Amino acid sequence: MANLASRLHARSHLTGSFTLRSGATTTEYFDKYLFESDPKLLDEIAATLAPLVPPGVDALAGLELGGIPIAVALSMRTGLPMRFVRKEAKPYGTCRLAEGGRIDAMRLLIVEDVVSTGGAILDAVRELRAGGAKVVEALCVIDRETGGVENLAAEGVRLRALYRMSELVA
Repeated sequence: MANLASRLHARSHLTGSFTLRSGATTTEYFDKYLFESDPKLLDEIAATLAPLVPPGVDALAGLELGGIPIAVALSMRTGLPMRFVRKEAKPYGTCRLAEGGRIDAMRLLIVEDVVSTGGAILDAVRELRAGGAKVVEALCVIDRETGGVENLAAEGVRLRALYRMSELVA
């Protein structure tokens, strides 16, 4: 796993000035699209994430946009179906928040790329629960260690990360 961490860092770690979704600024950034666009690295990430999928999950819920490639790769590794979760329900066509099948009464595992405060996951969890889904866990590639674990726990969602930011920059 140390080799994967090293390759993930080499492929996607950037330095400079960056603004996060939460509005916070940082000088270190992991460009998720750089590791998600590398098919071999993405497949290895999915293979390493697969054992972290808890038993009893009915479907993976990949969050728009960065969680989608990871959820697809993880779905192919685990055989679990997935749902494509939008930031908000589209106002046309099916008008659904989640595409790919029903969510009511389903036990969903949120799949995300990088988590800072957990805001995107919390937004999705609230909407999915309102649609009848049961969401108690989330899985991500990188936890930036900036409050996401605690914020999600306050809403009854456990976050499991493949790597913490401190592990990747060490």
